[in-house]
Amino acid sequence: MYLLNELLLSAPLALYAGLRVRSLFGSKLLKNLWIALFVLIAAAYPVAEMLSHRAGDRWTGALVLAGYCALPLLLYLVMIVIPVDAAVGVLRLAGIASREAVRSRRFRTWRLAVSLGVPALVVVFGAINHRVLRVHEYRIEVPRRSSAVRELTIVFMADLHFRDLTSNRFLEELTAKVNAQKPDLILIGGDMLEGDRRDEDTGRYERALRGMTSKYGTYGVPGNHERFSRLGTGGFLEKAGIRFLQDEVVPIDDALTLVGRKDSRSRDRKSVADLMTASRRDLPVVLLAHRPKGFDEARAAGIDIQLSGHTHHGQLFPVNLVTRRQYDLSWGHLVKDGAHLFVTSGVQGWGPPVRTVGASEIMVIRLGLRD
Repeated sequence: MYLLNELLLSAPLALYAGLRVRSLFGSKLLKNLWIALFVLIAAAYPVAEMLSHRAGDRWTGALVLAGYCALPLLLYLVMIVIPVDAAVGVLRLAGIASREAVRSRRFRTWRLAVSLGVPALVVVFGAINHRVLRVHEYRIEVPRRSSAVRELTIVFMADLHFRDLTSNRFLEELTAKVNAQKPDLILIGGDMLEGDRRDEDTGRYERALRGMTSKYGTYGVPGNHERFSRLGTGGFLEKAGIRFLQDEVVPIDDALTLVGRKDSRSRDRKSVADLMTASRRDLPVVLLAHRPKGFDEARAAGIDIQLSGHTHHGQLFPVNLVTRRQYDLSWGHLVKDGAHLFVTSGVQGWGPPVRTVGASEIMVIRLGLRD
C-alpha cells in the first residue's frame, strides 16, 4: 500500500491526537463515540486503497472518496492538536492561564471546536481547490535558429491521474480549456492514468484526450504510474491520439525538436547527451521528462526547454517543503543560462482529491522564436 511506511511512522502522533481530543469531551458517551469515529478515520485510507483496486458500484466509489479524504483530515488533525497543546502548555508555564481556566468547560469547548473544525475546513478548502482547474500562461523566447516558425503555443499537462473518481464534467472542462488555447502542440508529461484497476473502462478518458486538437498533435512520455496502469494495453494511446515517446527524438515539422525521455526509474534510460546526438541542432529543442531532475545535465547537453511534472508541488501541505528540497524546482518556471525549466503541479492529484497547496492546472507556453 502506498504511504504504508509513512503511516506506520506517524501512528503514535495520530494516536496522541485522537486521545487528546477524547479528553476534551465531557461525557463518557461522547468520548466513546469519538473513539469509534477516530478508528474509522484512521482505518479509512487503507480501506480506500484496497477498494480502489477492485471494480465497484456507486457505493464503492463513495467509500473510496470518503477514505481518501480521511487521510488529509487525519494529517491536519495531528497538525492542529499538537501545536494547540504546546500553546496551552506555554500559557500554563508563563502563568497566563491557570489550571482551572484550562480545565473549564468553556475553554475545553473552544479547544474542541478548533481541533475538529480547522482540519475539516482545511480539507473542504483542499477539495474545492483540487476541483478548480486553472490555466497558467507563460511567455518566453528562445533562439529561433533555422526554425520555420516565429511563435508556437504549447499546452503542457502532466499528472492527469484519470480514474473512476474523475467526473465526466471535469473531463469535458479539461478538453474545452485545452482547445480554448488554440495550441500548436500538446505535450503530456506522464501519469495519465492512476492505475488503480486493470479492468477499468478507459473509453471516456480516450474520448477526452482525442477531443483535444492542435496543429502538430499530442505527444506524451511515461511517468511512474504508467507501471501500474493499462496504458500499454488495449490500444489506449492510439485511441487517445497520443504518440508515446520513450527515449525518442522527433522533429515537429520544421518548427522544433522534441525529446521524450523514459521515467528515471527505468534501468535502460538513455542520457540526454546520447539523445541529443540524434536531434537536429539547428532547431529549438524541447525536452519532455516526467520528473524534474537533471536540468543542469539537460541544459549542458543543449536543450532550450525542459517540461516536467510528478511533484504535484506537494499537494498536501507541508509535503511541498519536501518537494522543494528534493527537486530542482517543485513548481513553476526557472531560467538558467538561457534554458527554461517548467514544472507543473498537475491536472489532478494522486489518492485524495484534495489539494491544500498548489493548483490543478494546465500550463500554456507562448513561445517566441527570436533571431
